[in-house]
This record gives sequence, C-alpha cells and structure tokens, in this order.
Amino acid sequence: MLLKTFGWSFAVTAIGLALAGVLWGWQGLAIVGILSILEISLSFDNAVINAGVLRKMNAFWQKIFLTVGILIAVFGMRLVFPVIIVAVTAKMSPIEAVDLAINDKNQYEHLVTAAHPAIAAFGGIFLLMIFLDFIFEERDIRWLGWLEKPLAKLGKLDTFSIVVALLALLIVATTVATDVAHGGGDKSATVLLSGVAGLLTYLIVGGISGYFEDKLEEEDEDEGDETAEAGGEDGEAAKAAANAQLNGSGGRGSGGATVVGLAGKAAFFLFLYLEVIDASFSFDGVIGAFAVTNDIFEMALGLGIGAMYIRSLTVFLVRRGTLDDYVYLEHGAHYAIGALAVILLVTIKYEIHEVITGLVGVVLIAASYWSSVVRNRREAAAGEDAEAKTEVTSGV
Repeated sequence: MLLKTFGWSFAVTAIGLALAGVLWGWQGLAIVGILSILEISLSFDNAVINAGVLRKMNAFWQKIFLTVGILIAVFGMRLVFPVIIVAVTAKMSPIEAVDLAINDKNQYEHLVTAAHPAIAAFGGIFLLMIFLDFIFEERDIRWLGWLEKPLAKLGKLDTFSIVVALLALLIVATTVATDVAHGGGDKSATVLLSGVAGLLTYLIVGGISGYFEDKLEEEDEDEGDETAEAGGEDGEAAKAAANAQLNGSGGRGSGGATVVGLAGKAAFFLFLYLEVIDASFSFDGVIGAFAVTNDIFEMALGLGIGAMYIRSLTVFLVRRGTLDDYVYLEHGAHYAIGALAVILLVTIKYEIHEVITGLVGVVLIAASYWSSVVRNRREAAAGEDAEAKTEVTSGV
C-alpha cells in the first residue's frame, strides 16, 4: 500500500532531482531538495485537514484530487500564482511578469515580497475561519476539554466565528499593518480588503459545499426512509449503512480505510474548498522559498515535489483510516492551522523564520498523535478490565 500511495511521489522526486542536477548542477539539486523538505514540514497539518475532507468523497473524486488537484497545486500555486501577484501589484501584463521573473529575479522577488501583506491577510483570515469553526463547534470527542468545552458554548451564538475573525482583522489592520516591513508604508486598507476577501471566499466556497452536502444527506435520508418502510429491518440497515457512508466516518472498508461516498456537486465544491485550503497553506511556503532561491523554476520544482508528498500523505491517511484510529489528530491539525493563521497575520510586519512555523505545526500534531495513542491504550485496558470482571461475575 505504501508504494501504491506514494509511488508517484517517489517517481516525481527522482525525476525532479535529476532534472535539477542536469539544469543547475549540484547547487540546484541541493536547493530543490531543501525546498521540498521545507514544503513538507510547513504543510504536514495541511495533509491532516485535507484527509478529514477527502474521506467524505468517493474514489473518483479522490483520484481527481491526486491528478487535477496536484496540477493546480504545483503549476497553479507554486509557479503561476506568484507571477499573477506580481502582474496585478505591479500593474503589468502576465508576459511582462514572466519576463521579469526570468531576467530580473531580484526585482521579481522584491515585488512578490511587497505583496506579502495582501497575501498574508487573505490566507491568514481564511485559515483562521477554518480553526474558529472547528473550535467553536460542539463535538463528542475533545482533546483539550478545559478549553474546547467553554469555546463550544460560545460557538452556539450564530456567526460568532465571523465576528471573531473580523475583530482580529481590524486589530491587525490598525496595528501591524500601519507600518509594514514588506513594501513599506501604511498597508491598512490593503490588509482590510484582502482579509475581507479571504473571509468571503471561505463563506462562499464552504457554504456552497455545505449546502450540497446537506442536500445530499437529506435525499439519502428520504431514500432510506422509503426503503425502511418497504423493507422493514433490511431497510433500516440499508439506511444506516448509507448514512455511515455519507458521513465518511461510520463505515470502514478493507485495510482500515474509511468508507466514502460524496459525489457530484457536493464533491466538486468540497474539491474547490480543498484547493483554496491548499492555496492558503502554500502562501507561506512560496514567500519563505525566497530565502532559499529567487529562481521561479527551482522554486516550483522544489515546492511541487513537497506538494506531491502532501497529496499522497492525505490519501494514505484516508485509506488507512488514521483519523478514525487517532481521534485527536484533527484537533492537533486545526490548532496548527490556528497557529499558522496567527503567524501569517503577524508576518505582515514582523519576520518569523520558516523553521519556527514548521515546528509549531509538527509539535502540535505530534502531541495530538501521542494523546490519541494514550487514549487508545487506556480504552483497551478498560475494555480488558471490563471483560475480566464479566468473566469473574459469570463464574468462568
């Protein structure tokens, strides 16, 4: 299964590193390797979040995520997106921006860096909304109960997460954005506009995908009710199985994989949602990559290899049912998203090293994984004790 899931990533790595060695020599080979590691370390929490969404989709849309999605991630976000940013902010044509990226790399780097406040505000608010909607939601399983329980009560207030995000945006726009290091000067208006755009993007894409998902669930429940009336117990079993499939958490396939089922419009908008999440995660990677190189092709190749592993890791987590087995992983990933959102907003003015950004995510996910292991051991021990007491009571 490991080779089946990561086979394309291994192949792309071998081809990419060989190409880097041929085109740029040993130095280029080292740069591409460093950028790949940088992307993986910064986006590991991205894989966990993606897996939580992807497990709701059917096999077809999982393949779309691995094929079309990776093309968007590698060529769109790592190569085309920075060029578009330069073209828009510098008010030049895309062809001129590409020429600048190839022939005047220092100026290209300067223009991309100058656009950082807008990029950070958009991505930071989008990621912050993902974190807030998670932390304010009432859930049966809590990792940090002392924190999550009171926050879930606050989340019962409608649009509370939006209010918190807008308040955070106002604070950032009136403090760190008034005199930024990237581009210089007052960027309050730019940050406000970009942050609102990030919020609207989250609400639109997330809202549409949620609408179609709820609609599909209602149709499935109606079909299940009709089947139950016609078939009695068999119908109830079919209804329960269908609901488990739809929710992506109730059924398990061979090899521990979670049964998934969303298709059509619901899966399409979930796919768009995943791509926007990936874009938000890639912002810090693209900006951070300039600390290693200002060659857009080295950057795209290195970050693209890293993005391939994130895609493969996402599918691996889905097929192994890892999020069902280690229930706190999603919590850790969302806390990492919250931390990344704050870091992005802070970097509008202050520089934070990529190592710190990557370590925060790794530490939080590692802690949530270990907490899951401890929980599983505790439940297994409790189950053994209960079984032993049952045997003693029955006189066995």
